[in-house]
Amino acid sequence: MTDQSLPISAYLARAPHARRLGHVELGFGCSATVWQNRDARIRYDDPQGHTLSFYTRGGGGTRRLDRDGAAAGPGWPGAVCLMPQGQASEWQIGASFEFVHLHLPDEALRRSFASTCDRDARLLQPADLTYVEAPALAAPFRALHDATRAGARLAAEGAMHDILGLVFADRRYGAGLRLPLTGGLAPRRRRLVLDHIEAHLSGPLHLHELAALAGLSPFHFQRSFRASCGVSPHRWIAARRIERARWLLGSGAPLARIALDCGFDSQSHFTRVFKAAMGLTPGGYRAALGTARASRAT
Repeated sequence: MTDQSLPISAYLARAPHARRLGHVELGFGCSATVWQNRDARIRYDDPQGHTLSFYTRGGGGTRRLDRDGAAAGPGWPGAVCLMPQGQASEWQIGASFEFVHLHLPDEALRRSFASTCDRDARLLQPADLTYVEAPALAAPFRALHDATRAGARLAAEGAMHDILGLVFADRRYGAGLRLPLTGGLAPRRRRLVLDHIEAHLSGPLHLHELAALAGLSPFHFQRSFRASCGVSPHRWIAARRIERARWLLGSGAPLARIALDCGFDSQSHFTRVFKAAMGLTPGGYRAALGTARASRAT
């Protein structure tokens, strides 16, 4: 990936007939966008982040030009594409069609894989896939589409997690491959460190203490942790604290108490970090939870 790399959404925004029908931010740089496009030729050069695409309407006039055979298309409603970070592709678009894109920064995807699957992040090698039959993904992708069109942030988050759970369980997407690994943290050491982090999220966590658990110097621990978990120790801890806070925000506990329980120095520190990661303040996120619950009750 070069310094000039752009997300696929930036390439699409330049297409003359592309229309954005809905967009939601999903935290940690992840997002979902519903697009409509027609009559274009578009090339994605060195795209930033990974994109999962699902065709919701049409697609019969869309082909991938840098592929041969069935992988070239045409598409159809329900077709899934996976466009990995840095993988160039070129597309010819004829008749109007509608699709939803799930954009995932590399760090966010690898951290999610390592956390969800308790596997080394390097065992995730997203495949370059075009026009895959994936019936199991249809329902969560349609839920993502509907939530994105409606601007229903929490419903879209839930659909994203459902999609990733299915992707991480299917090797054709490049998840959980058996690869020779060098460096990084041994599985037992990785689990020991992550369990320690989880048990001590409410208090201070120091790099030298985590490094000692792994039997490494702080310098080598940082490198090994990033290799195995996809992010630095600092970013992993921050993400876990935010995830715990998201869960506690539904409990009705005071924000100041949640801040302390999740290891933040103060409520203002909690608010600043949470908003930077999630795009909403803790109070705004709690309000969204209340709205979602009221909607489900009616």
